[in-house]
Amino acid sequence: MALVAVAIFTVPFVILLVLVKTSSPSLTNLDEGIALSLHAHALENPGYIAFLNVATEVFGPWTWRVLVVLTAFWLWRRGAPRLAVWAVATITFGGLLNLALKGIVDRARPDLPDPVASAPGASFPSGHAMGAALGACILVLILLPFLRSMTSRIVVWVVAAAIMVFVAYSRVALGVHWTSDVIAGVALGVVVVVAAAVGFETWRRGEGREPAEPHVEGVEPEAFRGSHSG
Repeated sequence: MALVAVAIFTVPFVILLVLVKTSSPSLTNLDEGIALSLHAHALENPGYIAFLNVATEVFGPWTWRVLVVLTAFWLWRRGAPRLAVWAVATITFGGLLNLALKGIVDRARPDLPDPVASAPGASFPSGHAMGAALGACILVLILLPFLRSMTSRIVVWVVAAAIMVFVAYSRVALGVHWTSDVIAGVALGVVVVVAAAVGFETWRRGEGREPAEPHVEGVEPEAFRGSHSG
């Protein structure tokens, strides 16, 4: 399942990367068409854009970094230092990878008439979209051992996915990213977390621990056994 997940999210990222680097006319036309359509809608709804400007920063990369670091501190205090290190290392690596790719690809951000927002730096992949994917997935994988039913586990994954989609949409709607930027950001963020979870699970099994399904039970479920019943 991990290999399937990595493949599902890696393939679109690689395809988008190649299309961006080769300045594919098809991708350029698609990105520009969506950008202009959403920009026209933005100019007609200033109140909605004000909301998106606030919301996109509330769910920005630094919010996720702070949440993960605070969670890691809590994990350390609870006696789960390995999981704490895993969380911080994963989101840190993801952020550095995003910066490196931005520098390598060096794609220009949208340049729209009457812009409703602005952002510094290169465009591909979206740091906000990737940060949301990294942060939301890491926190869900830590939260899963506390959830008693499969329904509740599905719900938190759905909420995490909804946050990723919203953040991705907000960046395009504000005219600071192309659609391909945010899709690539989400895809790469998920790939980094899946790869980190697989690495952690491989280490667990190498230590002789009972095999776990991280997407269902969390990354280190034994760290919290006894903290709830059921």
